[in-house]
Amino acid sequence: MVSFSKSLLSNGLTVIVHEDSSTPLATVNLLYKVGARDEDPARTGFAHLFEHLMFGGSVNIPEYDEPLQLAGGDNNAFTNNDITNYYCTLPANNLETAFWLESDRMLSLAFSEKSLEVQRQVVIEEFKQRYLNQPYGDVWLLLRPLAYKIHPYQWATIGKEIAHIEQATLQDVRDFFFRYYCPDNAILVVAGGVKTDEVLTLAEKWFGGIQRKINNRLPYPSEPVQTAQRRLTVNRDIPFDAIYIAFHACSRLDSEFYATDLMTDILSRGKSSRLYNRLIKEKKLFSDISAYLTGDFDKGLVVVEGKLLKNVDINQAEAAIWEELNVICEELVGEAELEKVKNKVESTIEFSEMDLSGRALSLAIAEYMGNTELVNTEMKLYTAVNRSNIRDTAKSIFKQENASVLHYLTNNGNNS
Repeated sequence: MVSFSKSLLSNGLTVIVHEDSSTPLATVNLLYKVGARDEDPARTGFAHLFEHLMFGGSVNIPEYDEPLQLAGGDNNAFTNNDITNYYCTLPANNLETAFWLESDRMLSLAFSEKSLEVQRQVVIEEFKQRYLNQPYGDVWLLLRPLAYKIHPYQWATIGKEIAHIEQATLQDVRDFFFRYYCPDNAILVVAGGVKTDEVLTLAEKWFGGIQRKINNRLPYPSEPVQTAQRRLTVNRDIPFDAIYIAFHACSRLDSEFYATDLMTDILSRGKSSRLYNRLIKEKKLFSDISAYLTGDFDKGLVVVEGKLLKNVDINQAEAAIWEELNVICEELVGEAELEKVKNKVESTIEFSEMDLSGRALSLAIAEYMGNTELVNTEMKLYTAVNRSNIRDTAKSIFKQENASVLHYLTNNGNNS
């Protein structure tokens, strides 16, 4: 059970406090409700660029890392389609240092051509290393626009192309910051050896004076129902052929999320899973294979992906995948099989609660989802899923016309 209290400052900042007297540490987690889906289609990669720019100095503090390290802390951040999240952990008796640093970053960055150019080059190099120069690195640059035609999930967090980052101007950066980096678009969670009254006093002191900016955000465009299968074949300098099949599915906020998540676990979680046993061990078609739900805040994807063994025909491998998907669509899963994956989910949730920063992040995400209490009740939603739910969910997702299929082949096209 994760205890918490929640408050709202007059400028719109949500403040959540989780007291844990067993630790001398504190985690400060600041979630901004902005991700890759909020970008202009002609200026993608900005949310991720800002993750880097936020460590380049703010209006009153030229260096973020140094004062945090002097206070005994460390920090990190991540960006995805839906959010940008910053977090640091430090001794609880130095908590105010984190408030000072984070509030100054929210107030305003130290915008400069030099800082922009430095971080631009860092992001461009990351784009090249992770997505262009790494085997299988550009898969999501291909799969996303194949699956999505309207919704901004059609581009990866890194952006559509390097040119969008290369062409970013200082004014573009300022506009993006002041639109999204504001108290009424953020959730602050403080967890650890702290007291609620102390946290609220610090929150009011450091964040209370930051001006509220009303976010009149337009709804994201809805992705039309896919009515025909989409296919793409590419050749790359890779050691083995691979296949990726993406199906439109539910969002993280939908009630079907829990059945969908368990269904993908039944298919591929662990060496006792269906796809591992039948396609790796028995049929010896793949060296590895997995199925997973992206869990996005808008309608996401269920993805089945695998790397083929040498000399396996990719059409044969794809047919074998469809055969397994058809089975879970037509036959009820076993009670023991379903109970096994539920137990694994419960273990994962319990393990995440052991980590202070994990608890803080879970609270922030649950609040963004509209129900902070989910940190304590979500397992009940998994437990309530039955065998018929799994079959019905599979039937609604695993349709030929709902599939976007990527054949990712070696340059000679036959694994030989």
